[in-house]
Parts: sequence; structure tokens; C-alpha cells
Amino acid sequence: MMHNEISKMVIDAAMEIHRKLGPGLLESVYLVVLAHELKKRGLHVEKEVPIPVVWDNLRFEAGFRADLIVEGLVIIELKSIETLAPVHKKQLLTYLRLADKRLGLLLNFGEGVLKEGIHRVVNNLEENTHAEAHKRKEEELNK
Repeated sequence: MMHNEISKMVIDAAMEIHRKLGPGLLESVYLVVLAHELKKRGLHVEKEVPIPVVWDNLRFEAGFRADLIVEGLVIIELKSIETLAPVHKKQLLTYLRLADKRLGLLLNFGEGVLKEGIHRVVNNLEENTHAEAHKRKEEELNK
């Protein structure tokens, strides 16, 4: 399964949860419900995964935790706040770099409309470029 397929499944599940539960619950509630929904959909989900910092060949367990890692590929960072700050995207990008992952989703369940609280953060992800090139090539062949 590719990054974008996982991303779509996560967003679909998050939208359903937000529609049913609404905004304003604690982040921990959204975390367990989203993990449950993703597992129901056949995805492997890890919760609150420690992200170590490696410096000078030393490994430091600095207390960073990714809320969810789906299929070992996509980091999901959950918030339930009124407004995201720029630091939240930077934090997720740092998690991606430290964990050597390519795609992260920042989901803010505190938004009135979840669509406004979904942010995709990438770390050298090339999947889109290949898919877009393939699509253009198919379109050219069909002309």
C-alpha cells in the first residue's frame, strides 16, 4: 500500500469521526477512536510511538511521541485546538525526519469543519511525482 492510499483512508476515517463526534473532545479520545477505525479498515496502527533523537551516534529518548504511525509509513499527529500554529507543522516535519518517514498528516479535530484542519506534510516524498507523470503519459497515449 502506498502513502497516498493510506492518507486517503486516514482522512476518510477522520472525516467520519468528526461528522459523528464533532469538534471539542480531548485529543486522546480522537486518537483511540481513529486508531480503532483504521484497524477496522485493515490497517496496521501503532499508537504513541517514541521518536528518538540520534546525535553523534548516541540515541536519546527525548520524549517525542508520534500519535499514530499507520502501516509503518505515515505519521499522524492529532490536535484538538481552536487554531493550529505554524510550529505544529514544523513539529510534524521534525518527527518525519527523525523517524525517516516521508508523509505525515496533521489533523485538527478542533475545527468546526475538519477539512480546514487537515494538513499534509512531506519529507522528500516522490510518490506524487511518479503518479502524476504516469497519468500525463496515459493521457498522451489516449489522444
